[in-house]
Amino acid sequence: MSILVFVESSEGQVKKTSIEAVAYAAAMGGDVTAIALGNNIENSELEGLGKYGASKVLHADDERLNQGVIQAYAAVIAKAMEDTGAEVLVLANSSLGNPVSARVSVKVDASLVSNVTDLPDTSGGFKVKRSIYTGKAFAVVELTKNKKILAIKKNAAEVKETGGSAAVEKYKVTISDNDFGAKITNTDKATGEVLLPEAEIVVSGGRGLKGPENWGMVEELAKELGAATGCSKPVSDMGWRPHHEHVGQTGVKVSPQLYIAIGISGAIQHLAGVNSSKYIVVINKDPEAPFFKAADYGIVGDAFEIVPKLTEALRAAK
Repeated sequence: MSILVFVESSEGQVKKTSIEAVAYAAAMGGDVTAIALGNNIENSELEGLGKYGASKVLHADDERLNQGVIQAYAAVIAKAMEDTGAEVLVLANSSLGNPVSARVSVKVDASLVSNVTDLPDTSGGFKVKRSIYTGKAFAVVELTKNKKILAIKKNAAEVKETGGSAAVEKYKVTISDNDFGAKITNTDKATGEVLLPEAEIVVSGGRGLKGPENWGMVEELAKELGAATGCSKPVSDMGWRPHHEHVGQTGVKVSPQLYIAIGISGAIQHLAGVNSSKYIVVINKDPEAPFFKAADYGIVGDAFEIVPKLTEALRAAK
């Protein structure tokens, strides 16, 4: 089986979600080729994909591909599938991966499944399990077309080193001007030491913190953990925290290894944005807070006493 993996990058480095996609493809078996677009990615980063199972990386280093124009990305990836004879395209289930995969599926006439959580079952056809209803249920989908596209949910693949260095090849492809019919004029990115979509640990606060002046203890705990900071919707609506930190169904959906909720009751809209987290820890003085039902670990108590002690314990442990 020939597999192509679309690799996303940020600030010259391959995104962790794309490393997971490579590892997922390698676990499927067959020959894994990765493709990276744009000239703003380090060559050493591409070579490093060999550690996770890619035998080769195609690098389409056209400067016009730096901005992530969906139509152009889809055209290049569809052509790469044709040139490599790839039967399967694997990519991250992301804000970029989702629209790209949809366009590629039309171009190459492929079956497409998003939010994939497990390796395919090929014992009788080609079936994959996907997350549905914001993580509350799963569906098993059969892909019947010759070409298949799998958008992998974050943390669905175990990342482990299986190989060495990948061979990086320049990939030249003619891109029509029509593929650049849309132009990105400006991009505003959230700032911070650790960004929510990529964070392995997230520390969030809610109205239980009583005001923006008390957010220092959340930030201190996050700093000790190397975590991103988030908040509930009411907190961002009241202007206590910026809107890009709003975690929930209508905000940022996160899938970290660890999610710590401080003073958040656990409304269903918030849970929908965090229930893909591997572990959830809830700190709340109300023992009846709904969030405790979804938590792996819970602490009933005053956050103003517990959080500083937890931060001090982490410092001491270091």
